[in-house]
Amino acid sequence: MNIVVVGAQWGDEGKGKVIDVLAQEADCIIRYQGGNNAGHTVVADGEEFVFHLIPSGLLHPGKIGVIGNGVVVDPEALLEEVQRLRAYGIQAQDVLKLSDQAHLIFPYHKRLDAAEEADRTGRLGTTGRGIGPCYVDKVARCGIRVADMFEEAVLEQKLRRNVEDKNRVLTAVYHERPVEFEPLWRQYRQFATALRPFATNTTRFLHEAIARKQRLLFEGAQGTLLDIDHGTYPYVTSSNATAGGACVGAGVPPTCIDRVIGVVKAYTTRVGEGPLPTEFPPELMERIRAKGNEFGATTGRPRRCGWFDAVIARHAVMVNGCESIVVTKLDVLDEMPAIQVCTAYELDGARTTDFPSNIAALDRAAPVYESLPGWQADTTQAERFDDLPREAQAYLHRLEELLGAKICLISIGSKREQAFKVGHW
Repeated sequence: MNIVVVGAQWGDEGKGKVIDVLAQEADCIIRYQGGNNAGHTVVADGEEFVFHLIPSGLLHPGKIGVIGNGVVVDPEALLEEVQRLRAYGIQAQDVLKLSDQAHLIFPYHKRLDAAEEADRTGRLGTTGRGIGPCYVDKVARCGIRVADMFEEAVLEQKLRRNVEDKNRVLTAVYHERPVEFEPLWRQYRQFATALRPFATNTTRFLHEAIARKQRLLFEGAQGTLLDIDHGTYPYVTSSNATAGGACVGAGVPPTCIDRVIGVVKAYTTRVGEGPLPTEFPPELMERIRAKGNEFGATTGRPRRCGWFDAVIARHAVMVNGCESIVVTKLDVLDEMPAIQVCTAYELDGARTTDFPSNIAALDRAAPVYESLPGWQADTTQAERFDDLPREAQAYLHRLEELLGAKICLISIGSKREQAFKVGHW
């Protein structure tokens, strides 16, 4: 079975752990979009490992990780991650494949990212890692891909032209110092040597894997509400984080996808700017943030937290075609005497259960809450659904009703063993 795992909120839903759990039954794990602006955390053998570009399931022996053509790759960041894998006892050259069609991030992308963000009237809250400007170059057809690094004449021509173009913008528009060509040229020739063992035609590799009936697990970064087309635009990422992005970003047909699983937290979080209708008041925000360790795995930025928003989660289930969902961090709500769930919005005098397409409308939307009793008991030792307190079971059943999707996995802690599948898996 080939499965796509997507975030069904604003990212940070705990997809890293979910991928790690599901990877036990997969042959290949494929990252299909985004860059090192995403961080997926896995806790294995008491040690925390944060993946940024490398697929999250590679801590299991015998798995192959694929970085697809839809990912934008910072070579320096990828090689640092390869080193961390080596320290964990995994030789990346044996288990990692990098699409030779993936686009490369350069220092001028990061410079432009920072300059553009500083110049905006309304900040977007980017990570500053050059992701957006790299995707801009991809669409503008002036991007440099992994395969270009292995043709020195091609790399020199493209890089020289790009440096000239970016310097005109950096100096004339943002009054920044220019980028020097020669250091970049030397650095990326070294990167070419280091990355050559990983680079291949991953589309062909995946089609061969499909022909061999191998099990593919597609890993999305960020979340549905950060998708460039279906999220809270313009407070979104620069790629398609939804399930449809898996086919484009990996080079596989939709007919090979058997199942889409959406991941939600038992509450809602987001990093950066943009609307969050169910945002907690400050005191509760601090409590949940501390208990849930709600700080970005990539930037360390504190996440904004709020009650579960069924309006945005229903939108995610619809857009992705999620037949089942995973609920993570249920344990963070263990001490709450009562739990609120947003079931609809009050917008301009009317009640709606639809996700507003206009960001101004979402800013005006007031959540309509349904109050459910808390369980005020420890859930972290549960090994099956029936071990959960009755009120926790009722809460989860209500989420299923609101989303129109069945829960297939529940996570009640950061460790691998603190997760269990639900009967209708």
